[in-house]
Amino acid sequence: MALLTRIKGPRDLDRLSPEQLVELAGEIRTFLVDEVSKTGGHLGPNLGVVELTLALHRVFDSPKDKVLWDTGHQSYVHKLLTGRQDFSKLKSKGGLSGYPSRAESDHDVIENSHASTVLGWADGLAKANELLGKRHHTVAVIGDGALTGGMAWEALNNIAAAKDRPLVIVVNDNERSYAPTIGGLANHLATLRTTDGYERFLTRTKELLERTPLIGQPLYETLHGAKKGFKDFIAPQGMFEDLGLKYVGPIDGHDMEALESALQRAKRFGGPVIVHCLTEKGRGYTPALEDEADRFHAVGKIHPDTGLPIAASGADWTSVFGEEMVKLGRERKDIVAITAAMLQPVGLDKFAKAFPDRVYDVGIAEQHAVVSAAGLATGGLHPVVAVYATFLNRAFDQVLMDVALHKCGVTFVLDRAGITGTDGASHNGMWDMSILQVVPDLRIAAPRDADQVRAQLREAVEVKNVPTVVRYSKGAVGPAVKAVGKVGGMDVLREAKPQAEGDRPDVLLVSVGALAPMCLEIADLLDAQGITTTVVDPRWVKPVDEALPGLASRHRVVVTVEDNGRAGGVGSSIAQALRDANVDVPLRDFGIPPQFLDHASRKEVMSEIGLTAPDIARQVTGLVSRLEGRYADEPAPQVAGD
Repeated sequence: MALLTRIKGPRDLDRLSPEQLVELAGEIRTFLVDEVSKTGGHLGPNLGVVELTLALHRVFDSPKDKVLWDTGHQSYVHKLLTGRQDFSKLKSKGGLSGYPSRAESDHDVIENSHASTVLGWADGLAKANELLGKRHHTVAVIGDGALTGGMAWEALNNIAAAKDRPLVIVVNDNERSYAPTIGGLANHLATLRTTDGYERFLTRTKELLERTPLIGQPLYETLHGAKKGFKDFIAPQGMFEDLGLKYVGPIDGHDMEALESALQRAKRFGGPVIVHCLTEKGRGYTPALEDEADRFHAVGKIHPDTGLPIAASGADWTSVFGEEMVKLGRERKDIVAITAAMLQPVGLDKFAKAFPDRVYDVGIAEQHAVVSAAGLATGGLHPVVAVYATFLNRAFDQVLMDVALHKCGVTFVLDRAGITGTDGASHNGMWDMSILQVVPDLRIAAPRDADQVRAQLREAVEVKNVPTVVRYSKGAVGPAVKAVGKVGGMDVLREAKPQAEGDRPDVLLVSVGALAPMCLEIADLLDAQGITTTVVDPRWVKPVDEALPGLASRHRVVVTVEDNGRAGGVGSSIAQALRDANVDVPLRDFGIPPQFLDHASRKEVMSEIGLTAPDIARQVTGLVSRLEGRYADEPAPQVAGD
């Protein structure tokens, strides 16, 4: 790593010869494989952008020139070149983020890690430079996968309106986002890849004609002037140029000299330019290149030589859903699946293999996925839309106005709900149950274990006239949590110990989803303090079960525990239900505070926000203690059905 250790900032690259740049690229790839194999992270995307990142930082002057990364999972090389070479705690508490981070460096601008946003950011920054008289460049790096998102095309439409505003758009075209990119845009880019480019053709033609006396140069100028129709014949990049954007490429994204030349031309142009770069995801690492699924898009801890996982993983929530979907697909021909460029990450790859004609990957276009699902439902099918919980936020209006308003039977399956931890603030699925509470008639299931994922998914797809949601956590799924009874539609996970006649139990603990084992631990801790506790799992948290207010009235205090934001979450909806039923029982809700959470393990994040069994038990003990004597002489209230 002789060269890499000497790079403290981008300008250190200026002193390197072409041969040293090639050597540095090799060192960076070796570093990435060695370090990311120890921690896990986005390996394949970063191996593919080594030369591109080197060229960007040699041509542009970051941080004066803003280099923006769409999604940002391919920014590890950028981190290395901007002085961040300690990857020992990548994605861990106190270590580097797996995405750009403003807290880490002035070279980082966007850190939200949601795709297809970079061109909108670039448009705004370029406009700000223009109004403030700054002569800096704005460079947006976007993948071909992210270009499938509608936001990218909305931004392109606006960017093209300013012919003299300097803005360079680098399309990192590796034919993949997570998996191979699909759709009409992908086909167009494939045509550009496989067609001998106009610029290359024109260069060869110029060399030939310049050797032709008298008529050579005039003929060349004539051909160059007829470029619009001629270009579309040689390399059909007209889609971009029809928008008014200068197009350069395709460029070999691993040829440093060609990259720098193309970027220098784009920099000098003075208006919006697209530089189309062809890169290879996973380049230089054989195990990644042989992984047809996603080229090691994201890996856990692996053996650096073989690429094999160091530790075998048990069953996870995603695979449980994926296997049950295949079973449902065999039983019901009306079940279809939709996802947004995440076929494998959400567990639909097996369904796609079994039923290739009944799965739709729409690209990074969550809004389209949801509206399309409404159409499928209206046409007589039952669509299951599977995305990460954090990404459903992007399609809220479509859930509300297209699915719910039209009473469409669509099931949304939200993977990685709640605290996900290491991917940082934008990937925590902590908003879905709050956002969806306001959607009329929509129903939300929060399974506590694998058995409930299977059962509640089946219950969800039976609903034909309103949207349903099934949301579950990230990672390994624990053992089954058995019910000991039932109240209404709720499972009783623990009954309060018998008391003196007429006394009511102290605490009704409402457990939401995967937090059931923790809630049972809380009950054990409370029991040790002499506090009697009933633990229930509502299973369906929206609407609030009709039996819950009556059950709550037979306890001294109600406590809710959820892996979701406290603001507007399940606890809030239960409090509203108690008020509506005139049940005047104190309620304390525990969940995620309304703040963006730094990257760390799930366990560490939950500890930091006090969402642990000891923390909650301590606070509930204090609450019950303050209530001592208040109900001493009151008989248990009678409710309907007693």
